[in-house]
Amino acid sequence: MLGRALRSGERRRRLLAGGLAPMPAPQQVQLWRQTRTWARREGARYSTLVPSDEVTINYRHGLPVITLTLPTRRERCQFAVKPMVATVGAFLKDVRREDKGIVKAEVFTTDGSKVSDATLMEVLLRNDFKLLINGTAYSVSPPVKDKLSSEHATEMEDVKSLIHRLFVALHLEDHQIRKERELLQKLDHLKEQLMPLEQMKAKIMDSADAKTSRLLWVGLALMSTQGGALAWLTWWVYSWDIMEPVTYFITYGSAMAFYAYFVLTKQDYLYPDVKDRQFLHYFYRKSKAKRFNVEQYNKLKEDVAEAEESLRRLRQPLHLRLPIQEITNKD
Repeated sequence: MLGRALRSGERRRRLLAGGLAPMPAPQQVQLWRQTRTWARREGARYSTLVPSDEVTINYRHGLPVITLTLPTRRERCQFAVKPMVATVGAFLKDVRREDKGIVKAEVFTTDGSKVSDATLMEVLLRNDFKLLINGTAYSVSPPVKDKLSSEHATEMEDVKSLIHRLFVALHLEDHQIRKERELLQKLDHLKEQLMPLEQMKAKIMDSADAKTSRLLWVGLALMSTQGGALAWLTWWVYSWDIMEPVTYFITYGSAMAFYAYFVLTKQDYLYPDVKDRQFLHYFYRKSKAKRFNVEQYNKLKEDVAEAEESLRRLRQPLHLRLPIQEITNKD
């Protein structure tokens, strides 16, 4: 019995010396359960809260660099953004392109409002925000960027202006020559398309003008015939006492005809306007018969005028740096 007890005690010491794995501490299991219960009780928008150091933002060479952990590969990846140009949607698209396992990526403010994809990164980096990737929310705190002093800002503006002037001096002439060549080629192509339409238009206009002139002469002949007939009836056939009511009703009928013209056309009966209206009537009727496309002709004329205006502005060095509105006002 004594030897058995000694062997049992010796076996127990060997087992303890061999280093059995300790049992999990009940406090850790309890903590995990409390965390899961808290997440369900709070009903937060995001499934898991990760410490803010998972997503960091640092400025390098004046550009913000966002560093985050890709969920699929568990690798740290850096994204350099241009805050003045890049948008939130472009940044999220780059993140999804880098890790194909990202199904959903969104940005929210600290109060839970979703940030639009069209928001500039410059606006987003002004305040803290939350980055949601596959249901996991990362709290992001952008560093406070020191504001430039007024003297430093003035120097930066001077440097930008100098760089712009150097770029213009080095590249403007080549750009101007290339643009002028493109405009000239465009003008030649438009004029080639416009030439047959111009010839057809000239023939149609001649025909319409001839018909309009013929109609005016016919009107003059009818009025002369009417005056001669009234004179012959007044002095040779009847007397003025008989013809006076006739002339009155003829005058009243003419007034009714002029008023009917106004009701139908919403225009006064003026001879130049009547002539132009009749000319357009003949022109469009002849165009339809000749299959002349008036809309295509007008579109080509507008394109030619626009190209000629651009070419005129391009050939005036004083107008190169002026916006379109200023040039129009000065012209």
